[in-house]
Amino acid sequence: MKLDDIKKLHQKKYRAEFGHFLVEGEHLLLELQKAALQNPLLQRSELYVTAAYAHWQSPFRTHVVSDRQMAQIADTKAPQGIVAVVPMPATVAPAAEPGERAIYLHEIQDPGNLGTILRTLAWFGNFRCLLSPGSVDPYNPKVVRSSMGAIFHAPMELDVELDALRTRFERIACLDMNGDSLQSAGFRTFDCYLFGNEARGVPREQLAALDARPFTIPGCGAIESLNLAATVNICAYELNR
Repeated sequence: MKLDDIKKLHQKKYRAEFGHFLVEGEHLLLELQKAALQNPLLQRSELYVTAAYAHWQSPFRTHVVSDRQMAQIADTKAPQGIVAVVPMPATVAPAAEPGERAIYLHEIQDPGNLGTILRTLAWFGNFRCLLSPGSVDPYNPKVVRSSMGAIFHAPMELDVELDALRTRFERIACLDMNGDSLQSAGFRTFDCYLFGNEARGVPREQLAALDARPFTIPGCGAIESLNLAATVNICAYELNR
């Protein structure tokens, strides 16, 4: 891929057009290489490095570029000097594993939240992340960085309509300020766990149509709510406790 095209991958429309996204930094490259051992698609990644990383051992086709060129293609202000151009996976995620639970995120907007959530789901395993239309692009460089490599390990499905959950899952749970305690035995018995937008949540009429059972995380009530990523993290832990 030409350097001018690589620079365009900072924008979602060009990631979709070219079918590639950027992975930057040593840690993420190590995670990419580990994932590529099991994923033939990732083996088609290409590596761009400055002279300081010309020694880097990689299974990918490697290009050495100048510091100036690296500054243009990297997303960070002070790039380490190592960036990979990675093929985006197919739009259809692999079939669900036995016992796999779905985490549905409705119009999540914060890249850091999504990256943190993916990191948690990859840590515990046996979770699938479903993203609604209008959600932040999971291949946004900020999401990729904050996922710390989980982007390669947590199965995702994009543009899953909220209304589709009703025909796909028999039992749906949601997080709400007024619901049963997360610690109740019934919390672990659902197929899909629904989380709303950071500011707006999920429209009440759509929740009612899904017949989603509400649960809440008990707290002292000193503040209005928890951060979305923290909420998902607590739920994932409780489901694996």
